[in-house]
Amino acid sequence: MLSSVPGFAELLGRCERSAVHLELRDAYAATDRFEAWRRGERIDWTDRDSWWHPYDQLIADTVARGVVVRRARVVSEPVSEYIRWEHYVTHANVTAGEQVRWLPRRRATAIPLPGNDFWLFDDALLRVHHFSGEGAVVEDEITDDAEAVKLCSAAFAVVWERAIPHHLYKV
Repeated sequence: MLSSVPGFAELLGRCERSAVHLELRDAYAATDRFEAWRRGERIDWTDRDSWWHPYDQLIADTVARGVVVRRARVVSEPVSEYIRWEHYVTHANVTAGEQVRWLPRRRATAIPLPGNDFWLFDDALLRVHHFSGEGAVVEDEITDDAEAVKLCSAAFAVVWERAIPHHLYKV
């Protein structure tokens, strides 16, 4: 395991080929954006300046450098309210250049999955997210442990193969 945890932008900046993100939770800690959506507020997708965030620009810049950025979400069905919101805001991820797919949890039974969400950079370096029971980030861990990388890479590949592209997945 590596000792320090570089920031996400630094990790993505070092990335040369691929960055993949696997999400396994049905809910994360509530944000102001999620609470606004729950109150019925919707994003004007035609007004990019109103919703384009530094994260979106970071992804767009990374994709422009030739790095493939993919995100897969394993979700229970019927989906949670949080996942309905995530599906809605994924428009921003896709616009920024991420490829996103959704895998119904019932189709994941035979997949050896890691216990935590993660980012895997260039099939070599993992940023593992540790969450509280309520979905708040407790800690991020960086590791290049070969076994952990192998498990996470293999899990993501199978999830990606079985998952449904964002534009086809209905919540």
